[in-house]
Amino acid sequence: MSAEFVRPATAEPSTQSERETAWLAATYRPSEPNLTVRAVVVGMLIGAAMCLSNLYVFFKTGWSMGVTLTACILAFGAFQALQAARIVKKPLGVLENNALTTVASGAGYMTGGGNMAAFGALLMVTTFRPEPLPMVAWFGLIAALGVFAAIPIKRQLINQEGLAFPTGTATAETIRSIHDAAAGAGASKAAWLGWSAVGAAVLTWFRDAWHWIPTTLGLPLTLAGRSLAEWTLSLKAEVVLIGGGALMSFRTGWSLLLGGLLTYAVLAPSLLSRGIIDSVSYKAIVAWTLWPGAAILVASGLTSFALDYKSIARSFTGLTQIFRRRQAPAASGISAVECPEWWFPTGFIVLGPFVVALMVWLFQIPVWAGVIAVPLAVVMGFVAARVTGETDVTPTKALGPVTQLIYGVITPGNLSGNIMSANVTGGVGLHAADLLTTLKTGWLLGAKPRHQFYAQLFGVLAGAAIVVPAFNLILPDPSVLGGEAWPAPSCVVWAGVSKAFSGGIGALHSTAKTAILVGLALGTALALMEKFAPRRLRTVLPSPAGLGIAMVIPGSNAIAMFLGAAAAEWMRRKFPVTAEKTVVPVASGLIAGESLMGILIALLIVTGVLAA
Repeated sequence: MSAEFVRPATAEPSTQSERETAWLAATYRPSEPNLTVRAVVVGMLIGAAMCLSNLYVFFKTGWSMGVTLTACILAFGAFQALQAARIVKKPLGVLENNALTTVASGAGYMTGGGNMAAFGALLMVTTFRPEPLPMVAWFGLIAALGVFAAIPIKRQLINQEGLAFPTGTATAETIRSIHDAAAGAGASKAAWLGWSAVGAAVLTWFRDAWHWIPTTLGLPLTLAGRSLAEWTLSLKAEVVLIGGGALMSFRTGWSLLLGGLLTYAVLAPSLLSRGIIDSVSYKAIVAWTLWPGAAILVASGLTSFALDYKSIARSFTGLTQIFRRRQAPAASGISAVECPEWWFPTGFIVLGPFVVALMVWLFQIPVWAGVIAVPLAVVMGFVAARVTGETDVTPTKALGPVTQLIYGVITPGNLSGNIMSANVTGGVGLHAADLLTTLKTGWLLGAKPRHQFYAQLFGVLAGAAIVVPAFNLILPDPSVLGGEAWPAPSCVVWAGVSKAFSGGIGALHSTAKTAILVGLALGTALALMEKFAPRRLRTVLPSPAGLGIAMVIPGSNAIAMFLGAAAAEWMRRKFPVTAEKTVVPVASGLIAGESLMGILIALLIVTGVLAA
């Protein structure tokens, strides 16, 4: 490593003021470029591309994939290529890459935080489809609220407590390593990402545009007198699923396989033989299995959330400190670097009324109920930020249902309001946590916090502008949501939870009600065992997220994601050095290549260039 990028000393000063003074003296690099025009432009372009990619992946798998690690590698590779072509003269700086990555993250995560889960669920349970411009404003305002919500807790969580924010820390290490290695590791990772993306794009074109490659490959076996493919148990030629699996933990991967086999090879045939479902199809099966699947996800999320009561208590303690102004006094010079705390209330005073107005106008939520949503979202945002800092998991699976339950009580029967009010808390929580994750990267690299705040807002603008028209492009007919081509598992879960909390559970088959109770018990038990079971037992416990999602996606998707997770795990165990250089770039390239080509093909079909 070059002397220019020496890490800060590991012996941390004890007080916040001492930490900030030491950071200003040893780490902060005010003279280096941060948020340059080219960083904003390229960051918005990469963020828009990753937003499109995440949109495609989300409706296929239910996950939004990480942005920051992929974005910093893409940015490095792009500028290396531009330099080689003599289009740019100066190489991309470390802090420029950090600012660029912050822009890209703000845009790329526009699909998360319940945004697309809520939008998809809204279209599944109602016939109402809002106009594009109001929805662009809706997503942009919610994300901007999350950005402002991060301001008052940044110094507490990062400067003082030094929370890990694992993804932010990993991104800092990645940026350091690729820039220090210059034409070595950095170029190698970018090349792996680029070539895997090209390969995935070519395969997708042959499969979806020219139909030379079949989408699925059935296995020559039968179950209950029907082919495995009819039970959705087949191999898929969708490398986006393999790439997504490679970015998951192996535990989540094998849990998906286990859940998929139990759902489609055990449970579904039993449902058919008992006459509970009347046909063998993905939609018929998932109409029943979504209830236990959603129950597992909600129960495990809420239980894990409740078990982390210390983080929740610290969140509320931090909240009272903000308003009582008990934070440590600003170290000399730090006030000129950090975002002023008055930006937080000003942002909410300015933006909050617009969010409430959209809630009333678009979703018929009473004004008083809309007003409640904004401070509730702030509190949830603070909690989400701390939990993310300590665990690297933003608890939207818990925050969404909590809000849906609250609004199911105060606005009974309002399905759209129930869903979109949860979107507010989930979106604010996600974008607050996302900015703090990138601020952690900046803290480790010596970046300017105010520049990262501006960068996140640029990313939010790009993401909001692209996500709604892209959704309308690839899913012009919302009736395909929840089908085998577009399983949209998170939308299915949000729609199911909304129906349940709005009084629709009474119409369910009695076996589905029993399955909900079993799912709640199983999700709670797994979350408790994750927390309290001996370490050896925890390694063999199935992931509740993997089991729950497996019950609302086709079995073929679960198989493909398991194969990706297994391949990545094998690489990490057998060839750890090679795996460190290749797994994340290759998996990210597979996802980006297929998803972006898939969206291009959808555009060509809509415009009549290609036949459907």
